Amino acid sequence: MTEAKEAILLVGGKGTRLRPLTVHTPKPMVPAAGVPFLTHQLARARAAGVEHIVLATSYLAEVFEPHFGDGSSLGLHIEYVTEQEPLGTGGAIRNVAAKLSSGPDEPVLIFNGDILTGLDIRALVTSHNDSGADVSLHLTRVEDPRAFGLVPTDATGRVTAFLEKPQTPEEIVTDQINAGAYIFRRSVIDTIPEGRPVSVERETFPGLLASGAHLQGMVDSTYWLDLGTPQAFVRGSADLVMGRAPSPAVPGRCGDRLVLETATVAADAKLTGGTVVGAGAVIGAGARIDGSTVLAGAVVEAGAVITDSLIGAGARIGSRTVLNGAVIGDGAQVGADNELRDGVRIWCGAVLPDASIRFSSDQ
Repeated sequence: MTEAKEAILLVGGKGTRLRPLTVHTPKPMVPAAGVPFLTHQLARARAAGVEHIVLATSYLAEVFEPHFGDGSSLGLHIEYVTEQEPLGTGGAIRNVAAKLSSGPDEPVLIFNGDILTGLDIRALVTSHNDSGADVSLHLTRVEDPRAFGLVPTDATGRVTAFLEKPQTPEEIVTDQINAGAYIFRRSVIDTIPEGRPVSVERETFPGLLASGAHLQGMVDSTYWLDLGTPQAFVRGSADLVMGRAPSPAVPGRCGDRLVLETATVAADAKLTGGTVVGAGAVIGAGARIDGSTVLAGAVVEAGAVITDSLIGAGARIGSRTVLNGAVIGDGAQVGADNELRDGVRIWCGAVLPDASIRFSSDQ
């Protein structure tokens, strides 16, 4: 069997939906379960036999390369290509083709940098080789596919169409969607137009189907999460800590909590639900934190109650403050006896005085 020894990791967009949590760090480098999220992607690829990864990004290569270097610390050889202008998913793939050394018929793994998945990468490669496909796609099933493009397949798993987001019940012909990981025959990458924006979903894949190419879908309904919002990012980090989302890069055993070295947690504080406490953070007496991420140097004072929230680096949460589904930006100060709920976002460096906001009634 031909293994996928090379991969392209697509790190596109500026992560603006996560901007409230930090003004300094792009989304793939925000810590998830104690390490930059991109580390989980790279480690899973290496565990599946990948040796060479080209990181394709449209921005901030100067952040990624100093951290990961040549990839040797992860057992990889990493190279970097930065787009001068946004090229879309297909254009980004074509833009890094010169960095690949695989033969024309060899498989190349391509995956998106903002998806957390339990995909069995080796199984996708095996399916690709066994089917003789030109391109193989990881497909996952979702309860409500209206927000996604649909990918129907026949009884053998061969892709029959790529359908835009359905608008009516009659248009929902399948619950299968593109899950953001592919195996390309190396020669197919060279057929993508060069030097202009190209969408794989709207141009490359439909064009390949129209030309008679073989596109194979492998439905794998293990863990899958799009980390496009802060709430999803917090959930993904907690799932990594609890072992629901597999990653060899989690620095410690799976469980209810992950407390990094140099963090200080009061003996009677309660950490549950995959909570992560970053380096140098301080958790005060009687604090209760569930399913949340507390980044490096943050302080949670005594009696605070935090659920499904992200606390930015160096932020401070006052005593008895309640947070539920909140995102607190780097360096923000939330005073004592506040109550912030339902997806509220506090910008970096903002200051909320004591007892300035509450959501519950007076009853």
